[in-house]
Amino acid sequence: MKKVLMMMLATTGFSTIANAETLDKITVAGGCYWCVESDFEGVKGVIEAVSGFAGGDVVNPTYKQVTSGGTGHYEAVEVTFDSEIVSRRQLYDFFFRSVDPTDAGGQFCDRGDSYRTAIFVNSDDIADAEAALAGAQNALGQKIVTPILKAEQFYKAHSAHQDYYKKHSLKYGYYRKGCGRDARVAQLWGSAVKH
Repeated sequence: MKKVLMMMLATTGFSTIANAETLDKITVAGGCYWCVESDFEGVKGVIEAVSGFAGGDVVNPTYKQVTSGGTGHYEAVEVTFDSEIVSRRQLYDFFFRSVDPTDAGGQFCDRGDSYRTAIFVNSDDIADAEAALAGAQNALGQKIVTPILKAEQFYKAHSAHQDYYKKHSLKYGYYRKGCGRDARVAQLWGSAVKH
């Protein structure tokens, strides 16, 4: 497995090959997965961010099924990172400061259940997620509505949704600005913004 992972990293063009033993993953939902993917891929130590769906009860759902409602899924991003460079806790702190964790109805202009925030954890990362949530609540002085949920199956979104911010940078830029994401995050977090 380690050899396959190293070969995969080498063939995907990463200039710094991570030690497979230090690779780890987190899964978060922060509204539009294009934006979450873009944000995390800019973090030092992040190897890859993949857009997809988590938290629902339909096997291998489509984008249309999820955004139409009823599947229980969130638009989510699975983040692979090198734990020697960035810690899980640092990534959770980054996550909270890149979203509006006080909004239970979606994120920014994207409304509905599939656009809510959440952190999906296994037993080994629940303490980091809880500490980051407590830190965010302390920093904001407001109730955080982002749930910490048990990690279950993550379903990768169709290839058209992967790296959307790179493939369609102009459209993505208009969407992100028009949706008010960065403006709201700056208003909410001020100098604590992680962008």
